[in-house]
Amino acid sequence: MSLGITATVVGGLATAGAAIYSSNQQADAANKAAKQQGKASKAAIAEQRRQFDALQALMKPYVDVGTTALSGQQDLAGLNGPEAQQRAVDAIQNSPQFASMVKQGETGILQNASATGGLRGGNVQGTLAQFRPAMLDQLINSRYSQLSGLSVMGQNSAAGVGTAGQNTGNQVSNLLTQQGQYQAGATLAGANANSQTASALAGLAGTLGGIDYSTLFPATNTATTGNVIQSGPNVGRNPSNPAVMLGATQ
Repeated sequence: MSLGITATVVGGLATAGAAIYSSNQQADAANKAAKQQGKASKAAIAEQRRQFDALQALMKPYVDVGTTALSGQQDLAGLNGPEAQQRAVDAIQNSPQFASMVKQGETGILQNASATGGLRGGNVQGTLAQFRPAMLDQLINSRYSQLSGLSVMGQNSAAGVGTAGQNTGNQVSNLLTQQGQYQAGATLAGANANSQTASALAGLAGTLGGIDYSTLFPATNTATTGNVIQSGPNVGRNPSNPAVMLGATQ
């Protein structure tokens, strides 16, 4: 084999081998990177969900109070039916707060009337008769306002949880999208590696196919006549011909 052909073959093999090795290394690196990035994305998703669960648990008492307060408002407004409304009013009328305020108010009215000498006057009796209903109405309005503040607090808490949930969903969606992109990149890197390998093999085949192998094994003319092998320029000629014999001896 000539040195030129040897160099061509060795060069083709080295080029193809280097290309295949490089493409395989790139594919392996892409796969490792995709796995690492996927692992990081899963950890980030888990942390996002943990933070949302913690916030939800933290805000739950406020949301629950707001829900209860809203139901109390509906009872007082008669939205849950007349029976529920009556129970709500009776609860206020039978409360220690109502009893204490009525007692203080009636005592004040009587003391004022006694001081002015009108204890048994009609105005005093009218004032006492109107005092309890007015006090009940005042406490109903006050209770409704208090419940309104609690329900608004619960609404804001629920809205905060909802916003946090939406943000968590968006962040998790972005992380999942990134994870998909990493996996797609690894797949593309593998496909490119296969393509480069195929190209390298095709190039090697072209290099080997372009070699003139006839120069490696030169043809020799050889013929057998009887038990005697003849070769050279007189092959095929009649050895009994003197001219041939003469030519062979010269």
